[in-house]
Amino acid sequence: MKRRLSLVLAAMLVIAACGTKAGDQGSSGSDASGVKTDLGVTANELTLGVMTDMTGPFKNLSIGITHGNQLWVNDFNAAGGVCGRQVKLEVVDHAYKADTAKTLYPQLEPKVLGFVQVVGSPIMAALKQNIKSDKVTTTPASWSSELLDNPYVMIVGTTYDVEMIDGMSYLQEQGMIKDGDTVGHIYIDGEYGANGLRGSRYYAQKHGLNLREVKITSSDNDLTNIVTGLRGEGVKAIMLTTTPAQTGSVAAANKALGLNVPLLGNNPTFDPVLLNSPAANALDRLYVVASSVPVAADVPKAKEVLSKYKAAKFPEPPNAGVPYGYAVAEVWGSVLKKACDNKDLTRDGILTALQQTTSADTGDLVAALDFSKPGAPPTREVYVAQPDASVEGGIKYVKPLFEAPDAKDYVAPHQK
Repeated sequence: MKRRLSLVLAAMLVIAACGTKAGDQGSSGSDASGVKTDLGVTANELTLGVMTDMTGPFKNLSIGITHGNQLWVNDFNAAGGVCGRQVKLEVVDHAYKADTAKTLYPQLEPKVLGFVQVVGSPIMAALKQNIKSDKVTTTPASWSSELLDNPYVMIVGTTYDVEMIDGMSYLQEQGMIKDGDTVGHIYIDGEYGANGLRGSRYYAQKHGLNLREVKITSSDNDLTNIVTGLRGEGVKAIMLTTTPAQTGSVAAANKALGLNVPLLGNNPTFDPVLLNSPAANALDRLYVVASSVPVAADVPKAKEVLSKYKAAKFPEPPNAGVPYGYAVAEVWGSVLKKACDNKDLTRDGILTALQQTTSADTGDLVAALDFSKPGAPPTREVYVAQPDASVEGGIKYVKPLFEAPDAKDYVAPHQK
């Protein structure tokens, strides 16, 4: 399996590195049918970029998203593509390193109409001005509301701050926390962690919670001492905006130290590989919030995507990234079709089509989306799920889509 994975990733990287020159990827003008085109669009093809993490701390989720993107491309092209063109992906691996992403971006950007995937808050922070100046619509696999000051950012799902508000409301609804309690939040230094913390601060202020904040780096692995300190503070719950490995460390310490409080994680905090780790028997107190469905969700479209994933014989076990990656690309399909109807497959045309998208149907793979309100998360609904080794993908629902009143009232940092 490891050899097959290596071959798959190597092939993807070769494709990315050997892509056609920027000059061959389309130029400004109109085709015979009057459709305007520019970068990333030729007479027969339309290219979307993928800047992902195949070898870093979020590799399993990222590879799942990429496979989901490709499954959609296969289906979309089989149905005829868009404006007489087939869609293709150009894929590169930045390994969750901002410096690497900065090097790869100028090689990839001239070849693509937009980015269907850019993984990581540090990467989005490093590329933020490039994306804006190049007018390249980008879907980050990073859900920070701080990104929404850039009109070219298309977040599919809700944001970390809203996830945390909804999730803490669920804990309180279930009687796991109450007004006035002391709670902790362990978060990675950077935009990912800061945005999750923004949500917990908001909820804590609204409910008189004593919030104990603990900042870590993405490379910190053993968080036992941190959990020990939070136990001494008398916390009733711990919020997590962390890597999956760090989530496992917190869960294991939570159990080993006899703390056994509920753990609430933003959507990237869980990876099914934790179910085969030393933390496996300590995950029963973990709750994960996300706007996208688990891979084994009892949703017809999710079942269809999982079936196609298995038929494709990808070497990796499926995870929540697969239906999410398909859903993101489905939204891109809606935008591309709108741009085609507008006869404008330029980067400006994609932005216009996105802003005209007041609803995007993903077959319930993701909560209903509305991109017409500048600076606002396109949805505020989440699912709550828990790890479960008995289901495919290792995670199951415990609460269907909902929007907490506090989440509805929350004003995101760039909301108009």
